[in-house]
Amino acid sequence: MRDFQLPGRSPVMSTNGMCATSHPLAAQAALDILKSGGSAMDAAIAGAVLLGICEPQSTGIGGDCFALVSTPDSDEVHAFNGSGRAPSAATAARLRDMGHNAVPVFDVEAITIPGAIDGFCQLSEKFGKLGIADSLAPAIHYADAGVPVAPRAGFDWDINGRTLQGHGRTHFMNGDKAYMTGQLFKAPGQAEVLRRVAKHGRDAFYTGEIAEDMVATLNALGGVHSMDDFANCIGNDAAPVSGIYKDVELIEHPPNGQGAIAILLLNILKHFDIAGMDPFGAERAHIEAEAAKLAYDARDRFIADPSSPDRIDHLLSDDTAAKLAALIDPGKAMAHPAKLTEAVHKDTVYITVVDKNRMAVSLIYSIFHAFGSGIASEKFGILMQNRGGGFTLQEGHPNELGPNKRPMHTIIPGMTRRNGRIEMPFGVMGGHYQPNGHARVLTNIEDFGMDLQEALDAPRSFAEDGVLKVERGYSDAVRQELADLGHKVEIPPAPLGGAQAIQIHPDGYLVGASDPRKDGAAIGY
Repeated sequence: MRDFQLPGRSPVMSTNGMCATSHPLAAQAALDILKSGGSAMDAAIAGAVLLGICEPQSTGIGGDCFALVSTPDSDEVHAFNGSGRAPSAATAARLRDMGHNAVPVFDVEAITIPGAIDGFCQLSEKFGKLGIADSLAPAIHYADAGVPVAPRAGFDWDINGRTLQGHGRTHFMNGDKAYMTGQLFKAPGQAEVLRRVAKHGRDAFYTGEIAEDMVATLNALGGVHSMDDFANCIGNDAAPVSGIYKDVELIEHPPNGQGAIAILLLNILKHFDIAGMDPFGAERAHIEAEAAKLAYDARDRFIADPSSPDRIDHLLSDDTAAKLAALIDPGKAMAHPAKLTEAVHKDTVYITVVDKNRMAVSLIYSIFHAFGSGIASEKFGILMQNRGGGFTLQEGHPNELGPNKRPMHTIIPGMTRRNGRIEMPFGVMGGHYQPNGHARVLTNIEDFGMDLQEALDAPRSFAEDGVLKVERGYSDAVRQELADLGHKVEIPPAPLGGAQAIQIHPDGYLVGASDPRKDGAAIGY
């Protein structure tokens, strides 16, 4: 139990339904949908789309989504891939001929077709009760009326608003300045887009005037996107992957997402006595950092479009994890794998909802970098993702940019199952950090007995690009110990990720938590 004389908050408990996400208005909108008779999926879509108005630096209808869903009549988990593809005319050779050795992330060349709207429409049809129009109503209202910019959103806007360009600045800057905390942000163009989708479905977005607005904007900047590319953007069901850590089964979305890397990382950590370490000490941070270096190196070699040669069995193999664990020296940091050309990012939104019937939804939704590509469509102000930055230009690589391919994706929804029963939909935002974040949250719970809120509050560290990023929640003494082990230690300017989670307790009630690194809340009824 936390010390009630110190800053912090308790887990939220309720019996009927619950939502946890990174902005209170989105959490409340989701709860309103539940109270009106909607399913967890109806509510999750409502909250997610509204997050694109509350946190436009993190997500929007020009992005992609992934979902894991557990229905009330089963403990099986359904996966849905709502990620878009590269244009049919896109090739790595073309970019190499232009002189690029990596996809330029703030350029039209990085823009893939947005898959989220198709995904939301399909998920609403498969798992909803009310229909897509009811789920879009809250976002339409707030896009028209405006949302006061929340503190974390204002912090991000100030740092990242400079990436906006052209029509992106017109639609997402306050004159020539970033929106500040408390200022009202409106998106009337997006409200009109959502009204049309509410009335006519996904075709309103992928054909006709809205698609023409996106394609014309992209073509004017040299993009090879076509109307057919948009019309053919269709998400699909997928088979989840899973692994066991202690007494819990971690369920993840399959490639082209990086969920398998969270399982690989936990499989490596099994070879060490994590529970015997100080949860906030140098030893745990060091072992986790070394395991992450090895797991992410595997990611960058194998995770690619689902049509690529499948190495998932290799990634999930206990033998693979054992061989990697043997490479870790408890007394010395290894050289970090060389920087790869694939881009990484820090901005995403995650929402989880559980309803009174115990449908559980784990949904993640992103435009990749902060403000995506920085490019928005001229008329409707649809901010386009730069997910193509997840491709490599290396010839022959499974993740090489190519026509109609999906890139390696960083966003991953998670869910756990214990003794055959769905226990916890959860997610950790933060792009590159996400598999490490999934592993950290689970080991906080399983190895150190933290309650759900404590598990999200706890300080984090992450080895990335030759640097061990250590949040201010760690002591200076621990940072020095890590430096003495050979790590290049830095305090990151922004926190590492942000997480949301709901536990379905065996006694039937719900326990929710929301990461203080974001503006959000867990609320139930």
